[in-house]
Amino acid sequence: TKVIRGSERDRLYNLIRREADEKRQSYLVYPLVNASEKEGMEKIRSVEEEFARLSAGPLVGLRVAMVHGQMPSEERNDIMRRFKAREFDVLVSTTVIEVGVDVPNATVMAIENSERFGLSQLHQLRGRVGRGSHKSFCVLVTDSAPPGARRTATNEENGEEGVEEESPWVRLQVLEKSRSGFEIAEHDLKLRGPGDFFGTKQSGSPTFRLADLSRDARLLEVAREEAHRIFDEDPRLERKEN
Repeated sequence: TKVIRGSERDRLYNLIRREADEKRQSYLVYPLVNASEKEGMEKIRSVEEEFARLSAGPLVGLRVAMVHGQMPSEERNDIMRRFKAREFDVLVSTTVIEVGVDVPNATVMAIENSERFGLSQLHQLRGRVGRGSHKSFCVLVTDSAPPGARRTATNEENGEEGVEEESPWVRLQVLEKSRSGFEIAEHDLKLRGPGDFFGTKQSGSPTFRLADLSRDARLLEVAREEAHRIFDEDPRLERKEN
């Protein structure tokens, strides 16, 4: 697994071509189906645009196919079947291939705008390669600033300016260093937060007054065990000390 700058894409395309020369296959995953003009989304790459660009440019001559969740399921399943049958060298896709896809001949998983995915999801995507006997590669492509760089952002909760955010590279490098799904999920929890347990927010910290889930997990376990012990001994909490 390797994190690379967007300016190094030629290295990635050369790797895909080398693997195709060895009769092996590659996935290229993108976060969007269609290009978006929404604010902040202009630079996010999409499956449809990149399929056209790659087929006529960097990967010209290779057999490139496209698949995404907006396709009719029959068409999508047919492309997946043909990819598994080695009729295509490269599959340009959204995360529809995240689970349930088993192509042992695929050896490259490249994920564009990788900073937009959670670590656990990237780990799932990485699991689509390395399923056969050949050496496999996961390449995380990002246009974000490299390690050490920090940018100023606005704190959404209170509107304050000047809040520093760490480079997404720091998060992505967790995948370079670890293959353990449990360890990666733990890092994801620390970095993104669990969100609301009884609400709709899918990231950020819940509104505990005292505890921090990533820091105090063991303490919370001990507190839970102690609470069970007290209730077992004094179910109605009638003792003075309880």
